[in-house]
Amino acid sequence: MSGHSKWSTIKRKKGALDAKRGKIFTRIIKDINISIKDGGSSDPDSNPRLRLAIANAKGANMPKDNITRAIKKAEDKGGESYLETTYEGYGVAGIALFVEASTDNLKRTVANVRAIFSKYEGSLGTNGSLEFIFDRKGVFTIPLSALEEWEMDDLEMELIDGGVEDFEKDEEMLTIFTSFEDFGNMQKKLEELKIEPESQELQRIPKTTQTVGIEEGKKILLILEKFEEDDDVNAIFHNMEMTDELMEEME
Repeated sequence: MSGHSKWSTIKRKKGALDAKRGKIFTRIIKDINISIKDGGSSDPDSNPRLRLAIANAKGANMPKDNITRAIKKAEDKGGESYLETTYEGYGVAGIALFVEASTDNLKRTVANVRAIFSKYEGSLGTNGSLEFIFDRKGVFTIPLSALEEWEMDDLEMELIDGGVEDFEKDEEMLTIFTSFEDFGNMQKKLEELKIEPESQELQRIPKTTQTVGIEEGKKILLILEKFEEDDDVNAIFHNMEMTDELMEEME
């Protein structure tokens, strides 16, 4: 099965640029905080979002002590709380850019996002203006080393039962895609199969991609990098076609 060509590779390569461990851990700590504040419970058995945040923390090799401290800090009613927010706009050549953020200071975040759009030849639009460009999908990445006991045909049948729409396999990872609605079903299926993903999250996948020239593409890669460097930004999605030439620029 295929259909999200290069997407998992792009996310991991961009993840490598983004992957200063502190940045990843900061995002996870925010996820834990939000899941407890919104879910009203620090018990992962009764709080599915917290259970997901903890699973992603383990997948990122976050130390257990860090996870425990993050949970205790989030339990403090007088402590920090974060607001989840999104921003939509365009980069050069009309490339759509969808920013997901969580912040304890909304004025700071919107000012920073607006400044990045402005400085790097983009334009901030209104929320909802890009809904027609992206589909929200569940995305699970699983190291092949965790699937050594499985025959792929057997695993595929199990994944179909869990609501898989598509999957991609490379030399290191199996990436599973589900609809937004089947995200929870796939979580339960993988738990049932005792398969632990390295990450499991909702992403915005472009319905179609747009090809740009190498110079325009490099400008888009630069604005993506600047967004990823912002501490409030959790993820940035785009609809630029990642050609082999642009993939080389990400090496």
